[in-house]
Amino acid sequence: MNKPTKLSNTIYYVFVIGFSFLMLYPILWMFGSSLKPETEIFGNAVSLIPTEVDWLNYPEGWAGFGGVGFDVYFKNSLFVTSSVVVGAILSSSIVAYGFARLRFKFKKVLFACLISTVMLPMQITLIPQYILFQQFNWVNTFYPLIVPAFLGGTPFFIFLLIQFIRGIPKELDEAAIIDGCSTFGVFWRIILPLLKPALVTVAIFAFMWSWDDFLSPLIYLNSSEIHTISLGLRNFMDAEAGTSWGPLLAMSSLSLLPQLILFMFFQRYLVEGIATTGIK
Repeated sequence: MNKPTKLSNTIYYVFVIGFSFLMLYPILWMFGSSLKPETEIFGNAVSLIPTEVDWLNYPEGWAGFGGVGFDVYFKNSLFVTSSVVVGAILSSSIVAYGFARLRFKFKKVLFACLISTVMLPMQITLIPQYILFQQFNWVNTFYPLIVPAFLGGTPFFIFLLIQFIRGIPKELDEAAIIDGCSTFGVFWRIILPLLKPALVTVAIFAFMWSWDDFLSPLIYLNSSEIHTISLGLRNFMDAEAGTSWGPLLAMSSLSLLPQLILFMFFQRYLVEGIATTGIK
């Protein structure tokens, strides 16, 4: 390797490392500030390393508010998020298989409606959905957060799986039909096992989006006993009494751990699932 190449590589890696540090700085600051005393969080805001480690922020934040500990918020978020992930995988894979392999009337029209909903902001459908769920007496329950995932999933997930299924040779379907498989048998025995990378991608995105969701729980969940983590973190902020920044940053750090662990273990499947669906 000649000197110009070494120099260019050095500059490139220095730039990438520096840019990565800038991107990770807010997260590193949050973890570092969660161990700082209340007076030091903004008194020495630039520093990432606390001059005095204060572990009391974590037990104080874990205690929660009004007799509801933060463990309850974690349990609620895990229940809602895991249900959404299961619903998104099941419904999205079935709908995507229908669009990618089956022939039926108004297929193109329905597919156009599906694609158009990808560009539709959530705020447009928010009021009609709330009226519908209120008539079902689902407000202040987990149903508005979970049931939609089982009734068609997210349009983006369906489109992603359609692209993946279209890359699977149709000769496999024909061979399975010759062997006696039904339409559902082809889906269950042939298509679904081959969807593993794309399904892992769907599961990761569904987990992250549901785990971070704040607007939907804010609208539908009223009782503190069924609040999720996003609403639990909001309880640390009070316009009159002030904000408990230490416990807030401590619980925010803990709330990021499931996502970081999930991404670390399934990063390879995430990249493989996106790369093989034609989405660049």
